[in-house]
Amino acid sequence: MASATLLSHKASARHSTRSYRDPSGPPSPHNTKKGIAIVILVILIIIGGSLAGLAALPKRKSQSSEPIKDEHGNIIITDDVYFYGDSEPIYPSPSMTGQGAWAESFKKAKQLVGRLTLEEKVRLTAGSSSNTSCPGFLPAVQRVGFPGMCLADAGNGLRGTDFVSSWPSGIHVGASWNKKLTRTRGEGMGREFRTKGVNVLLGPVVGPAGRVVLGGRNWEGFSSDPYLAGALVRETVQAVQGVGVITSTKHFVGNEQETNRNPGGDLQSVSSNIDDRTMHELYLWPFQDAVHAGTGNIMCSYQRVNNSYGCANSKTQNGLLKTELGFQGWVVSDWGAQHAGVATALAGMDVVMPNGDALWGEHLEDAVKNGSIPESRLEDMIIRTIASWYQMGQDEDFPPPGVGMAIDLTKPHRIVDGRNSSFRSTLLDGAVEGHVLVKNNRSALPLKDLKLLSIFGYSAKNPDVNNPTGGLSPWLFGAGSFDYEEFGAGFFSWSGSTAGKTAIAFNGTIYSGGGSGATSQSLVVAPFDAIVQQAYDDGTALLWDFYSGQPDVNPVSDACLVFGNAYATEGADRPGLRDDYTDGLIKHVADRCSNTIVVLHNAGIRLVNQFADHPNVTGIIFAHLPGEASGRALVSILYGQSNPSGKLPYTVARNEKDYAVLGPDKPEGIFARFPQSNFTEGVFVDYRHFDAQNIEPRYPFGFGLSYTTFGYSQLSVQRSSEANFYEYPIGAVVEGGQEDLWDILVTVEAEVSNTGDVAGAEVAQLYLGIPAGGAPVRQLRGFEKPFLNANSSETVRFELTRRDMSVWDVMTQKWRLVRGEYKIEVGGSSRDLPLVGTVTI
Repeated sequence: MASATLLSHKASARHSTRSYRDPSGPPSPHNTKKGIAIVILVILIIIGGSLAGLAALPKRKSQSSEPIKDEHGNIIITDDVYFYGDSEPIYPSPSMTGQGAWAESFKKAKQLVGRLTLEEKVRLTAGSSSNTSCPGFLPAVQRVGFPGMCLADAGNGLRGTDFVSSWPSGIHVGASWNKKLTRTRGEGMGREFRTKGVNVLLGPVVGPAGRVVLGGRNWEGFSSDPYLAGALVRETVQAVQGVGVITSTKHFVGNEQETNRNPGGDLQSVSSNIDDRTMHELYLWPFQDAVHAGTGNIMCSYQRVNNSYGCANSKTQNGLLKTELGFQGWVVSDWGAQHAGVATALAGMDVVMPNGDALWGEHLEDAVKNGSIPESRLEDMIIRTIASWYQMGQDEDFPPPGVGMAIDLTKPHRIVDGRNSSFRSTLLDGAVEGHVLVKNNRSALPLKDLKLLSIFGYSAKNPDVNNPTGGLSPWLFGAGSFDYEEFGAGFFSWSGSTAGKTAIAFNGTIYSGGGSGATSQSLVVAPFDAIVQQAYDDGTALLWDFYSGQPDVNPVSDACLVFGNAYATEGADRPGLRDDYTDGLIKHVADRCSNTIVVLHNAGIRLVNQFADHPNVTGIIFAHLPGEASGRALVSILYGQSNPSGKLPYTVARNEKDYAVLGPDKPEGIFARFPQSNFTEGVFVDYRHFDAQNIEPRYPFGFGLSYTTFGYSQLSVQRSSEANFYEYPIGAVVEGGQEDLWDILVTVEAEVSNTGDVAGAEVAQLYLGIPAGGAPVRQLRGFEKPFLNANSSETVRFELTRRDMSVWDVMTQKWRLVRGEYKIEVGGSSRDLPLVGTVTI
């Protein structure tokens, strides 16, 4: 766990040149006498250090009295005081209101909490040990009938246990662009978590949002576009919670790089410096969808936001989340992300994981007793947590917490099989639809009439070991195919190796990325395994070489498959978007095989410019992270049993320099101890940046090929005759923000036709051009995925809400419906939009 010495920094209790105010309601609480008093109290705590056990502040001289200089003679900032004011204070932390669907749960939670002693309340603010492998565990209070809660990873399937499924990862789900399939996946995952006695699924991920292209955890999220991510997180939250498991949507907010995500020694965590408009229109957007969907939990992130730590940032937690978005659930820290005591409680964090011994625990009890933290704040922390337990019906017929999470899989334990055969088709369909075909020359695919098929590349086969061992095994963290020493250097801070130096997992195919978001493989099918079975059935001869970078290639091969991957893991950002070894292997085979098809299992964007134009590279598939049905799904596509329908949830550039933000920001200059990441590109990330700078991508956002063709016609744009078109919303705040943000203002319809001779699904996409200064040329604002038989058509319908059509107004602190002509484009990708219309507001 990182050092916890910076109460003053975490507090976010600092003066600002502009007070936050919600225009739809009364003045911000910190402008009232009570609010001012609390802010003063926090500042006095910070300055005086009266709660030594909580503050743990070192005694240090001021910056001016003893400046420290780097090797070039530049003064280095050594004190957080320099940053005071960067993140405005929002106090007090709003109490849960129990509005809407939460009314009954809120009432029950208040009654239960009213029966707790102060000591029992404090215990429920922090994790504790258990006889399970649950990464987080809230202790039971048997006296009042509360059995405790198990919190477990992650948003791609249950990690660290047996008899569970390896589901397609977030990036694979994003590439499917399939809302219905996403919902079914969420239900299937949720049922496995429930069967295993897991109360809280630590996911889904919508932060990182993909700003840093080399980000190590981008694969856990759905897309670099906030609308696509928001649509899929909504389906996931509703599905998982629909079966009684709480979702912990994470990581809130602006958590965009792994480099310097945690403090260490004299070095503090990186600060994501985000302006108000960018925060709302990009990074907060999918969290807003999750809150609107009713997520019971939000996980606060490691890094700082505008130089205030994420779990002690009153602006983001009290202001954005609990006030503006009307969040009714509880905020839990990422593991080890608490760096202050009183400050985190006052700033809106409700529960700390994995335990609170260092800064809460008995210190929190003392703080309540001496008035540093109002007991009402402590009670609200527990009410929010218990209310979510009631809200998901976990007080009725829910398995004992952690019942299927054996503490040591290498020892005899009770088998609790979480898998449900009803969802095997979902696992396969999800794996199929996340594959994206981006090149298919000379009708190379689907494969047919093969006499000899040659297979090359390290990512075709399974890793040599898929077996849990004692302790922190590679199996536990999705690192079975990777260099485990390098993985540990990033994830565990092991010495003796360097994290982020290797681009590939060279010991076998990958089903997910690495870290806490990894999946557990109870049963998996590698590409090679499935190909062997298909070849056996077809009578096709097979040759293969998984090890050589310059293999011999049989010149009479009808086709050659080359398998590579792009690995990514929590704890380290990726070293690059390509690797010379894999590119060299592909070119070597293509020089000798006239029908070379490349399959890349990529945990993030992967450049292909070094081989994509080779005349013998006839096919390229981005296979992403398909989960356990990887091989079966790929064979289904390769042999035409399924028609590929995936689309890119990001932009593939021609060169690294084409991206707005390629790699992570690092400590430098006067900020050598306080790394700064300035989001100066604003909302212009991914395709928005490419459009603004008129850069031609290799493969645009939303692009993907099929074995058939599609056409678009008959665009219709209709304004609602019932909705109001006021410039600003006037509705009350509900879960997700003001209720009229979700009013449908404009309906768009278009006809999609299958103009080929093979049945298939098409992702029809709607992009909106908002007539506001500083707005992107176009932004995704709708998508539908109809399945069409050959020569058939279907009308797709897009409904544009007030929020969809608005921009964030930093002066009024509201979403503004701009007056003017809006451009509407519909088509098959962000650069293929044959239908164009307008609507005037």
